[in-house]
Amino acid sequence: MPANILIVEDEVAILELIALNLHQSGFNPLRAVSAEIADNLVKNTLPDLIILDWMLPGMNGVSFAKRLRANSDTKKIPILMLTAKSEEENKILGLDSGIDDYLTKPFSPKELIARIKALLRRSAPELTDEPIK
Repeated sequence: MPANILIVEDEVAILELIALNLHQSGFNPLRAVSAEIADNLVKNTLPDLIILDWMLPGMNGVSFAKRLRANSDTKKIPILMLTAKSEEENKILGLDSGIDDYLTKPFSPKELIARIKALLRRSAPELTDEPIK
């Protein structure tokens, strides 16, 4: 069964680019354009990994990550922050907020997929059937 990966990104073009690359890599992408929509999706379908933008309408990505970490049902879901915020203090704040990896925009889709696979190898090795090269 392919891993469910929730993409929380308010820029639809980026959201669809990520979703296409995830689908082509054998993952099942779930889409949300805000933390509020993502929160509702998580209640219905627990994702195996979350790709989270920092700058979202309403609740920002860091606050949403903290909420996920405070919930017993979602605290162990790997979170990859994908954001334009590239300053060192932002990376530290994000990582200290409970995210597992941090990638800045612009980004390479190939690197994003490689980071997703690495996170899943650690958190849910049964979802990764690809041998390490």
